[in-house]
Amino acid sequence: MSKTSSSKEPWEKAAPKKSRHTKLTPKSKAVAKRQATKAGRKYPNLVDNMNAAKTQRTRRAKTK
Repeated sequence: MSKTSSSKEPWEKAAPKKSRHTKLTPKSKAVAKRQATKAGRKYPNLVDNMNAAKTQRTRRAKTK
């Protein structure tokens, strides 16, 4: 899985000016922690938190 030299990793990019800030619920935090544990990490990283926030937003949008 190689990336082109022009694309940056999420932690190297600045947040967009009008970005969504999603406060993670305890359930989403548990999901991120589970993903980290499955990947062999003690704590969730940015990508785990981004995925948890994404699923939280899509779950919330479906209920509306």
